[in-house]
Amino acid sequence: MLSNECKYGIRAVAYLVDLSHLNKHVGSKEMAEHLDIPAPFLAKILQKLSRGNVISSAKGPGGGFFLKDENMTRTLIDIVNCIDGPGVFEKCFLGLPVCNDKNPCAVHHLVVNFRNTIRDHFQTKTFADFPYLDKGM
Repeated sequence: MLSNECKYGIRAVAYLVDLSHLNKHVGSKEMAEHLDIPAPFLAKILQKLSRGNVISSAKGPGGGFFLKDENMTRTLIDIVNCIDGPGVFEKCFLGLPVCNDKNPCAVHHLVVNFRNTIRDHFQTKTFADFPYLDKGM
């Protein structure tokens, strides 16, 4: 349902949420190492999220990626929309071009409620709702 790029974006934001109480800016290389994500790929993801105002960034010494208070009110769907585009949760689970209640794929009725529940959670859960991942940082 979600691309690897989007999954990495969610992991990166969760990492930034975890650091937000420290008011720390983190570079893409450091984050990639901690999250075990290829650094060039993560850098592109972080740039997309920053350009989409989903996360914040600063250039120069002491720069990096971080979350401001206004970023903490963003929702998971903002990450998904920024990376995979809107409508991800409307697409066919099997990837068929046409799939709906009137013209369902083989698993449509098995996954439609699950997909809608996940979409609803992604639309309502803000970054502030993320649990802190590692209090020992």
